[in-house]
Amino acid sequence: MAVVTMKSLLESGVHFGHQVKRWDPRMKKYIFAERNGIHIIDLQKTIQAIKDAYEVVRKTVASGKTVLFVGTKKQAQQAIQKEAERCGMFHVNNRWLGGMLTNFVTIKKSLLRLKKLEKMEVDGTFENLTKKEISSLGKERAKLQKNLGGIKEMKDIPGILFIIDTRKEAIAVAEAQRMGIPIVAVVDTNCNPDGINYPIPGNDDAIRAITLFTQIVANAVVEADNEAGLKIIETLGEEDEDMAGVMTDASVREEDKEIDIAKYAEGEAKAGEDAVKGEDAEEEDPLPVDVDKVYGEDA
Repeated sequence: MAVVTMKSLLESGVHFGHQVKRWDPRMKKYIFAERNGIHIIDLQKTIQAIKDAYEVVRKTVASGKTVLFVGTKKQAQQAIQKEAERCGMFHVNNRWLGGMLTNFVTIKKSLLRLKKLEKMEVDGTFENLTKKEISSLGKERAKLQKNLGGIKEMKDIPGILFIIDTRKEAIAVAEAQRMGIPIVAVVDTNCNPDGINYPIPGNDDAIRAITLFTQIVANAVVEADNEAGLKIIETLGEEDEDMAGVMTDASVREEDKEIDIAKYAEGEAKAGEDAVKGEDAEEEDPLPVDVDKVYGEDA
């Protein structure tokens, strides 16, 4: 199954760049042509870049690391939140706080404060406070939720960043580069692709294009999670095979097996003949069953 098709890229308007006068010369290798004063992006290179980004995200998640979706511009906020939640990853879609990666220790304190305020609201602590105190704490919680709600459960810095519009998210890019975190980013014709580990040339302003890129990255996360689930199932299957010879309460014991009356009768008849012939070797009854109880009518 293809990661993305040329048709879907065209329908989403991924190939439309910015006006020629706003271009960044470092994007020249990704530009196909110019039409009516607007640069057209080479979608062949976009497809290849998407495949590379998809693979690196999949491998990162498969190795146990997380992905942080970043997009604070209005066109990207909804798609970033929706797709990040769909694949169970973290996101920042309102404002990038300085030091979110480089000073994560301080950010964790804010996350603990947010969780504490949420707990206070639920456990009845607010009932013992004045209206003014409740209002103040409510505003504080709303502000923290708005800026940090998407990373509330993030225990450590992410394994990779996915960014929409590197110009607007310049601080996030700089922090990731400083921390050595790989970056997957959509770069338009007015962006600088240098320093981005996996640049994806494409339109970073159209909602449909942003949604398409975000869905692709989320699909890579979902695929990695599915692969991990299959490995767990296979491991459980191997453990079941290893336990095949172990007797459990559910196993059928020898004394619980059904008795074949015909075979038992043949065995008893043979035993009687051997006794008449005077054989010294005494055979044990094949099954510990009282013969009189089984063949009471014949006795």
